[in-house]
Amino acid sequence: MSIVTLSMIFDAQKALNGIARRTGLLPASASVFGSNNKVLFKAENHQRTGSFKLRGAYFRMLQMTDEERARGVICASAGNHAQGVALAAQELDIRSLVVMPAGAPIAKIEATRAYGAEIILHGDSYNAAQNHALMIQKERGMVFIHAFDDPFVIAGQGTVGLEIVQDYPDVKTLVIPIGGGGLAAGTALAIKETRPDIQIIGVEPENAASMLRSFNANKPVQLNQCDTIADGVAVKSPGELTYKLCRVYLDDLITVSDDDIAAAILAMLERTKMLVEGAGAVALAALMTRPELINGPTAAIVSGGNIDVNILERIIEKGLVNSGRRARFNTFIADRPGHLSKMLDLLSVHGVNVLSISHDRLAPTVALGQTAVSLEVETRNNEHIAAVCELLQEHGFQIIT
Repeated sequence: MSIVTLSMIFDAQKALNGIARRTGLLPASASVFGSNNKVLFKAENHQRTGSFKLRGAYFRMLQMTDEERARGVICASAGNHAQGVALAAQELDIRSLVVMPAGAPIAKIEATRAYGAEIILHGDSYNAAQNHALMIQKERGMVFIHAFDDPFVIAGQGTVGLEIVQDYPDVKTLVIPIGGGGLAAGTALAIKETRPDIQIIGVEPENAASMLRSFNANKPVQLNQCDTIADGVAVKSPGELTYKLCRVYLDDLITVSDDDIAAAILAMLERTKMLVEGAGAVALAALMTRPELINGPTAAIVSGGNIDVNILERIIEKGLVNSGRRARFNTFIADRPGHLSKMLDLLSVHGVNVLSISHDRLAPTVALGQTAVSLEVETRNNEHIAAVCELLQEHGFQIIT
């Protein structure tokens, strides 16, 4: 059925020796998944270019003839495949052009440019960028390097699976993020053809679940839109080949919310000191929200760490709010000396740290002799917030939602 074989993946592993790093399998913090659970992260965020994409791009370009190399390569990408193609082309002395969505993270654009690629920004999605890249490819005669639906790209990504079973022979469950499906298809094939006893679970963001929608339709389908913080897996439709391979080799396919992904990014920062992007946190979010998936020794692929700093800031803020670590209280107090101090004393005694405070005496909803007060505070968790609200109300401070 498949034009991707296990022998191709072994060939890719040999070809990538000295080019792609053999990334580590790092133990998860006990505070994330519990001390009784053995979970290891396959840290492809530590790969060259910050993601697994170099593997497939380089192995694909090795198949090119001298005549094809002279014409150069072109690809479409939201960022990680762009960097993989750009670095692979640099290593092989091939000219590269990358089409990226106009909203691609700045960090990924600049990193791609630093590897020597020409960059064109076009469209608002990976699919729009790909269509534009294919048009340019026809005009200029360049070789198109697909982000996922290419047998040699899939074989290159499959080397991740070989490394996992070689370095972690006790593994019983593997959790893989899915966008277009290249990583999942190659890794699942490599593992199931060598260790069919290992359970393989694919994970997509709820708002970009093109593979799950395709599974349900029994054919590849295209989503109308993809709206997720995990831009690296925001693909409207899986590939024809990746869809077929995932149908054969995946044991299960689930989704996680953007809030789950944000919480996983924050947990990785705080508890394991690892920086991961949205796509890289998808598998981790699945294990955090569905601990029943951890049935014996488990591995999760952290597919990338290329996150825009501005997005990271927003994710951290949202994660803190969702976990009850940051909150905002709005109330009215008498506009007389001592009343604000009384409220602040109550908060201090109960372990609340005030980050900012604002007064408004002139709003239409504020009665004469009162002032509206808005407080942004640090708290321990959602239970702490509820207790503080109850405390303030007991002392006559009305909480306004």
